[in-house]
Amino acid sequence: MRLDKYLKVTRLIKRRTVANEACDAGRVSINGKIARASQDVKVGDVIEIALGNSTVKAEVLKVTEYTTKENASDCYRILEK
Repeated sequence: MRLDKYLKVTRLIKRRTVANEACDAGRVSINGKIARASQDVKVGDVIEIALGNSTVKAEVLKVTEYTTKENASDCYRILEK
């Protein structure tokens, strides 16, 4: 699954366009490397998102096309906030 779509589906970032812009600005990295919005996300990847003054680091536990709001947090585990 594309990175921008994964960020939207899991609600780490609320809108896909915002996720796409964050990737284009170099604020999102996968496994320590700056990632593009089109990069594939796999189980076990570590995603780091730097927005504003905060940085969120999350490990991908599950990749799914659709999820409910209640189950979105089951797709990742927060490592650092």
